[in-house]
Amino acid sequence: MDKIKFLTDQNVQEIIAFIVEDNKIEYDEALDLFYKSQTFEKLSDCETGLYRESAAYIYELFKTEQKTGKFISTEQ
Repeated sequence: MDKIKFLTDQNVQEIIAFIVEDNKIEYDEALDLFYKSQTFEKLSDCETGLYRESAAYIYELFKTEQKTGKFISTEQ
């Protein structure tokens, strides 16, 4: 497994756990919610470098996306 995929997968696992805990929803529902997000799309794109960030940081981006309806990165 390459480094980028490993880091991405690790972040996804942690983010899903955050979503489950914060929203009191089932794991499958959290997966569906995150996998359909622009945040996941950006995380999966190695060109963005988002995979290098912490899961907590990425989760904050996800929460902002959920509130505003769009992905907003502080690094522009």
